Amino acid sequence: QLQLVESGGGLVQPGGSLRLSCAVSGASLDYYTIGWFRQAPGKNREFVAYISWSGGSTHYADSVKGRFTISRDNAKNTVYLQMNSLKFEDTAVYYCATPPPEYLYWGQGTQVTVSS
Repeated sequence: QLQLVESGGGLVQPGGSLRLSCAVSGASLDYYTIGWFRQAPGKNREFVAYISWSGGSTHYADSVKGRFTISRDNAKNTVYLQMNSLKFEDTAVYYCATPPPEYLYWGQGTQVTVSS
């Protein structure tokens, strides 16, 4: 059974940085495209970024483009989301999921709070 576990969330000031990790177990990460999503209080879950199984293709939501970077280390079965220049509106629970388009497998989420 494929399992995803997010980590790396926390409290950060505006303009700060965090790196989230999505550790995959139960299968090799080699063949999975991984997506990051987030859900802010009172809002629907929204797409943030994805990375193809090879790492050769990435895509970002307009709201994070230029600030967030998704990457993967298949040897460590882990996908990362580097978040820079964080804004108040980035506050949310962040989830990783696979495979597209249905995204049947989800992690439990990690809280990111941007506050001064």
